[in-house]
Amino acid sequence: MVRLLFIFIFLPCLLSAQMKRFHFSQPKMGSPFNLIFYHSDSLQAVQLADECFSIVDSLNNIFSDYDPASEIRRLQTTAIIQPQKVSEELYNMIVTSWHVYKKTGRTFDITLGALTKFWRKTRKENRFPAKKEVKKVKKLTGFDKLKIDTVNKTIFFTKQGLELDFGGIIQGYAVQKVIDHLKSKNVHHALADASGDIALSEPPPGKTGWTIGINLPQQENELWDQKLELKNCAVATSGDMYQFILHEGKKYSHIIDPRTGYGVTSQRNVTVIAKDGTTVDWLTTACSILPIKKALTLTRKENAELLIAILKGEKIIIYKTEKFDTYFQKKEL
Repeated sequence: MVRLLFIFIFLPCLLSAQMKRFHFSQPKMGSPFNLIFYHSDSLQAVQLADECFSIVDSLNNIFSDYDPASEIRRLQTTAIIQPQKVSEELYNMIVTSWHVYKKTGRTFDITLGALTKFWRKTRKENRFPAKKEVKKVKKLTGFDKLKIDTVNKTIFFTKQGLELDFGGIIQGYAVQKVIDHLKSKNVHHALADASGDIALSEPPPGKTGWTIGINLPQQENELWDQKLELKNCAVATSGDMYQFILHEGKKYSHIIDPRTGYGVTSQRNVTVIAKDGTTVDWLTTACSILPIKKALTLTRKENAELLIAILKGEKIIIYKTEKFDTYFQKKEL
């Protein structure tokens, strides 16, 4: 899922004599992929960046729903005929998504591919579809139509037209994998950002954390007066600022509720801080759909932190977990 709200990163100006800051950016997974890390050698830094972007490319070759040659697109034509062996990466992500589907009360669902493409098409056509159209496409979704053989590690589709969409989890997984790769290469001061899904290791030299600001609801350039200060975790924010359909005065977000087949209509910003990019990504998606009390309960169970900002009229209503405030940058006296 392409994130709609940008998380702004404030970088330090002063660096240590030994470490230099390197910032690399490439279009990956349909959006900008930014990589920032500290290293003492320029040539090695370039090589490491190439390795990281290669990791992202390899994931795109598996999980892209745009590329007709990707593994999931090929699976759609073969898994309907007979059970298919898939790559370990894809198998593990399907199993992970199945567990997430159950724990989120069906609000996170990778089988929404047909609906995702349907709503993407209607947005481009600038039209709101009839109920019977949505109902027809919704019949092509559901985890009950996807069979996972945990013994032989095969995948089988029981419904023609079933498609997979990993947009609500794969960007978070990708940024975390990049950070873990850098750690394996003894690079411990790094940040990876895939369109708002951010994974972080140790902060810049001389700093206590990476300083990150979050948009206000419905505001493209306005930020919260407090900024987050984070390290060794992941963070993401989601909302409906850019991708939505306006119908009869109501905004339908790009984030689809699997239970209804329609985009969510609550005008809320959801910010999640979690231990890793994969968790933060799917939690942000689920908490954009779940009722607020259930979203808070789920986040606590995952040992994560959540902030929900809802715009009601001209007033912003805030809901958050108990420890979220501890991640805000301390104000100087």
